[in-house]
Amino acid sequence: MSNNTKSPSQAKNNTLVPIIIIAGLFFIFGFVTWINGALIPFMKTINELTDAQSYLVASASYISFVVMALPASYIINKIGYKKGMSLGLVIMAAGALLFIPAANARTYWMFLTAIFIQGAGMTILQTASNPYITILGPIESAAKRIAIMGIANKVAGSLGSVIFGAILLSGISGIKEKLDIVNDEEKANLLNTMADSVITPYIIMAIVLFVLGILIRKAPLPHVEADPIEESDSDEKAKSSIFQFPHLWLGVLALFLYVGVEVVAGDTIIAYGISLNIPVEEAKFFTLFTLMAMVATYGLGVFLIPKYITQSFALKISAILGIVFSFCIVYTTGFTSVLFVAALGIANALVWPAIWPLALTGLGKFTKTASALLIMAISGGAIIPPLYGALVDNRKEGLITNGINEASALAEAASFGYWILLPCYIIILYYAFWGHKVGLKKV
Repeated sequence: MSNNTKSPSQAKNNTLVPIIIIAGLFFIFGFVTWINGALIPFMKTINELTDAQSYLVASASYISFVVMALPASYIINKIGYKKGMSLGLVIMAAGALLFIPAANARTYWMFLTAIFIQGAGMTILQTASNPYITILGPIESAAKRIAIMGIANKVAGSLGSVIFGAILLSGISGIKEKLDIVNDEEKANLLNTMADSVITPYIIMAIVLFVLGILIRKAPLPHVEADPIEESDSDEKAKSSIFQFPHLWLGVLALFLYVGVEVVAGDTIIAYGISLNIPVEEAKFFTLFTLMAMVATYGLGVFLIPKYITQSFALKISAILGIVFSFCIVYTTGFTSVLFVAALGIANALVWPAIWPLALTGLGKFTKTASALLIMAISGGAIIPPLYGALVDNRKEGLITNGINEASALAEAASFGYWILLPCYIIILYYAFWGHKVGLKKV
């Protein structure tokens, strides 16, 4: 990397503007990603879905990372990081525009398609921006730079969840009550009017994304490449395949599970609060609690890493807190339990910033391919939340069969579903202590 030949002060000055620009991109996909917390109960109502079906909103967004990550890596290898970022923004704009016919038709699969297309654009954007910010400076301080990106991402997510919560969930309780007593024609009219509320915000979103997609082509982003692998002649054969970096593959697994638990913490908390009979007017702000916990912890990470703690130590503490908070969610009740879901933001904040540099250590020429694999791991957000929803549905049905009323059954089942977090954090803990060192030479 050419930065390495310059003095620390020169390198810092040369990376400041790119860091600000990439932070802006993280702001954008943070905003788009974290509105899912409001979209899930909204889609559940207008399309009359079960819990498990409603969490396909998260699946549609995150499964695109599996489908598109390797093509995105190929595209970026061909056109470079900057053009890749621009293309990602334009595709996200196209996805936002598809919300208009989806709302007019009030058809769930069209909404899911629009969300998937936005996810495809986000995949290209993330495949370009994450490795770019990782290798923009010294690898040992990468978690610090990614933590700064996380602050931008989650501040945007907080704004998105509040804005879209206000737009989409305003008056939803009253509408639900009316749906139970009106005839089919009045019911269709109510749901159509509710569905139309997404049109204006998504038109605005599409315009902003398209304009930014054009502007990023003009942005002063320097060309960077990962440092080459230092190897002797005897190592040449060992370094010939991406499959010979076990610490990377374990990192992919850890990141897969992490994204799953992060999405559960952010996207289920509103529905969880509602299931505990907390008014929607209060519950619609709960995603904000999770994101603010993450922002505060990101800020702590920027201050502490790498001067006071290592990236691996931050990951260890994060995993331990995740395990503790998971138990607390299940064994407490009411608003206290909701607060522990929000507290998962503290446990989750530094996992992504820590895993990326640990997993990319020593990858050299394989960095772009490895980055695509790590981006594919974002698909954990497509798998874990619906599993949570399925656990809730199955538990609720069993409790109702045993004579418990529906409201109490839903509350208990929604809490029970959080057991899915525990094995995820245990595997992340393994990666923090041992997994990130597997296959790497001791120096």
